[in-house]
Amino acid sequence: MKYAIVKQILFTDKQNIPWNDVEIYLKQIIGCKYIVEEYGDIIIVGADFPDEYAESKYTKKLRGALAKAKANAVQVISEMIQNARNRRWVENKDEKHNKTASRGWYRYDTGFLLPVLDPETGETRYNSYIATLIVRIEHKGLYLYDIINIKKEASTPL
Repeated sequence: MKYAIVKQILFTDKQNIPWNDVEIYLKQIIGCKYIVEEYGDIIIVGADFPDEYAESKYTKKLRGALAKAKANAVQVISEMIQNARNRRWVENKDEKHNKTASRGWYRYDTGFLLPVLDPETGETRYNSYIATLIVRIEHKGLYLYDIINIKKEASTPL
């Protein structure tokens, strides 16, 4: 798997993530289109993505390092989409999405690296994370909906 590399930590606190700031950051990429290299799928960042990313049930349950990881991953959304793999289709089962995801969902696997500064040596190493992109399938195209199932990997590839 190719990993997107986060260059700097914008959101440093593990306990009180400023999700409003994360949302503001994501609003900059509304309407952007990115191509999944493996499949040629064009994924559009919809207007509802920033709110869902920052306010979803999944996000509200995140604590500590995983919340910090999701907050900082906003910097590499484009690369995470481009590097996505293992596409699979999932039927829409939620009534609230009957109009927007009437054709179901795609899920893709992706990954990213977060820098960690070693206070003793001053060297930077990277923690690796895997995640699932949630993309809704509409008649107008594919729209990024959320990023979930973020997990820190035991090994560090870099």
